[in-house]
Amino acid sequence: MSGWAVALLLLATILPSFLISVIAVAWVRRMAERLGLLDKPGERKVHSVPIPLGGGLGIWAGVMATLALGTAAVFVIEGFPGLASGLPSGITQHLGGMRGKISEIWGIAGCGTVLVFLGLMDDRRGIPWWVRLGVEIAVATFCVYWQGLQLTAFIELPWLTGMLSVVWIVALINSFNMLDNMDGLSGGVAAISSTFLAIMLLTGRDSQNGQPQILVAAMLLILVGALLGFLRHNWPPAKIFMGDAGSYFIGFWIAVATLLATYVGYQGTTPHAIVAPLIVMAIPLYDMVGVIIIRLREGRSPFEGDKRHFSHRLVDLGMTKKQAVFTIYLATATCSLSALLLPRVDLAGAVIIVCNTCLALGLVHILESVGRDPRS
Repeated sequence: MSGWAVALLLLATILPSFLISVIAVAWVRRMAERLGLLDKPGERKVHSVPIPLGGGLGIWAGVMATLALGTAAVFVIEGFPGLASGLPSGITQHLGGMRGKISEIWGIAGCGTVLVFLGLMDDRRGIPWWVRLGVEIAVATFCVYWQGLQLTAFIELPWLTGMLSVVWIVALINSFNMLDNMDGLSGGVAAISSTFLAIMLLTGRDSQNGQPQILVAAMLLILVGALLGFLRHNWPPAKIFMGDAGSYFIGFWIAVATLLATYVGYQGTTPHAIVAPLIVMAIPLYDMVGVIIIRLREGRSPFEGDKRHFSHRLVDLGMTKKQAVFTIYLATATCSLSALLLPRVDLAGAVIIVCNTCLALGLVHILESVGRDPRS
C-alpha cells in the first residue's frame, strides 16, 4: 500500500473511533451513578473511592459508530462511482470486497453487542460465573458456526478446528477480563496487540490473492482508536473503568479478527506464521492461565477475583502502579514485535522466535513469583 493509502486508512479508522469514544466515555462518567455503574472499594479492589464503571460502553460506541460511518461510505461510493476517483488505488481495489463483507462484519458486531450487555448486567448486579461462561460459549459457538470462522491449524477435522475456535474466543474474552485489574492495563495491552496485528496484516500479503488484508486491519484499527479514546479517561489515576462490558467486547473483537485474518504464508512456504496471534497474546494468556492455576490450587473458583495477577506482583516488588503497567506494556510489545517476523523467516527462525517468547514468559514468571508463598 502507498503511504497515502495507509494515511487515509488510519484517518478513517482511528480518528473517528477515538473522538466518538472520548465523548461517549465522558457521557458515561457523568451518568454512571444514575445508570448504577459505580465500582465501590472492597477487599479485592485497588482503589479507595467509588469509580464509575461502564467505560466499555464508550469503546463499543466508538467501534459501532465508526463501522456505521464506514458502511455508509461504502454504499455512497458504490452509488456514485466518481467519488472513488479521488481515493488511492490501494483503497479502491478493496471496495468490492468490503461491500461483500458488510453483513458478516455486522453479524460479528451483533455478537459483540450481546457480550457488552452481558457485561453491563454483571457490572450492575453481578452474574454467576457459570452463567457468564455459558453465554460466552454460546455467543462464540454461534459466531464460529454461523460465520464459518475457524482456525487454520493443519487439522483436517472441522469439528476439532471449530471447537478450538470457540475455545480461542472464550479464552481471549476472559484473558482481557482478568487483565483488567489496574488502571490503563487491559485497554493499553489490547491497543498494543491490535496495533501489531494490524501492522502484520497491512505489511504482508494474503497467500490467496497477494493483497494486504485491509478489512481485518481496519477492524483492529477502529478498536485501537476506541481504546485510545477510553484510555484518555482511564489513564492512571483512572476516572472510569471499562468494566466487564468493555473487557468482554475487546477480547471478543480481537479474537474474531484473528480468526478472520489469513496469516501470511500459512498455505505457502511459511506455515508457522499461523502462531503469530498466540505470540502477540502471550502476556494476557499467561496472566490468565497463571491466576487460574493459583486459584484452583487454593480450592477457589477460577473466576473469583483476587490480587494474584502479574501486575499486582510487580507492585508488591516495589514498583508504582504506572511502572507495573508500563512493564507489562513493554513485555507485550516485545512478544508482538517478534511475531511480526514470523512471515519473513524460515522454520529455524520461527523456532527461535517461539523460544524467545518462552524465555520472555520465563522472565515474567520469575518476576511475578518473587516473594510468593511456595505453596501457592
